[in-house]
Amino acid sequence: MDVNGDKPALARLERVDLRTYWSSEPYEFTPWLARPENLAVLGETIGISLEANAEEKFVGPYRADILCQDTLTGHFVVIENQLERTDHIHLGQLLTYAAGLECVTMIWVAARFTDEHRAALDWLNRTSSGGINFFGLEIELWRIGGSAPAPRFNIASQPNGWQQRVSRAAATDKELSPTAQHQMEFWSAFREYMLERTSPIRIGQPMFPSEMAVALGRTNFTLVILTNNDSVRLKLVLGGPDSKPHFHLLQRDAAALEARLGQLEWLENPGRIESHVMQRLSIGPNQHDDIFRELAERVELWVAELKPRLRALNASDFVANP
Repeated sequence: MDVNGDKPALARLERVDLRTYWSSEPYEFTPWLARPENLAVLGETIGISLEANAEEKFVGPYRADILCQDTLTGHFVVIENQLERTDHIHLGQLLTYAAGLECVTMIWVAARFTDEHRAALDWLNRTSSGGINFFGLEIELWRIGGSAPAPRFNIASQPNGWQQRVSRAAATDKELSPTAQHQMEFWSAFREYMLERTSPIRIGQPMFPSEMAVALGRTNFTLVILTNNDSVRLKLVLGGPDSKPHFHLLQRDAAALEARLGQLEWLENPGRIESHVMQRLSIGPNQHDDIFRELAERVELWVAELKPRLRALNASDFVANP
């Protein structure tokens, strides 16, 4: 009996040599990795939203492959990459860039990590202070049949406790008020719901018991979810030196945005650095089944509508009324 019926035969995964796709690190691999869509794949692997800042950034006589920013925190991230197995030269360069650029996160991408270099990153993560993070990622290319090759990043080394934040947050919950504990439980459950939903939106750790941030792919723009006793709010936070020009440029598109998202509150906040665009949702955090579905749909819609608009914003396009 054919248990598969008329189902087609399963194809086989075939590993592709990196050099058959990228013949040059500086001229092909680095520019490819610096593209937003490829940084997104790398960032999803380690849970960081990245925005390219510069390629071949000079640090004294050396050049860092890619300088990025964490779009949620604004902290600098250095990516050093190579198409071969790891070597001492790239390890030394990574440490030089970390010091010269005062970066918080260093990412080393290679075809294969030796045990010695994996141990070196593990040691750096154990001994570094001040929240400095070192990641080692192995890159692979795979294809199915005659398909185009697809990249996959595997974590070879990561900071101690990077996957234990939830445990630390749970321990901290003992010191929180009952309301704050309930909010932390809500975020933990919502994060699990988003994973089961296979949502494209990555839900990280809450900034505060009442607030969760969602990356929008560009520094100085953050979507914040806020919970209260009987309401949930979505708030776009526009920060940085160009927050006001960006706010006014986005507001020009208010009619189109509100046609998709519903009525919004536009808060320029004169005299303050940040401007906000806000929406209140009439659903309470006690109704988990309802809020998770509705909140997930609403957040996914906001991100889909905002990302291309925010990416296109250019502060120099704004001219204030005389």
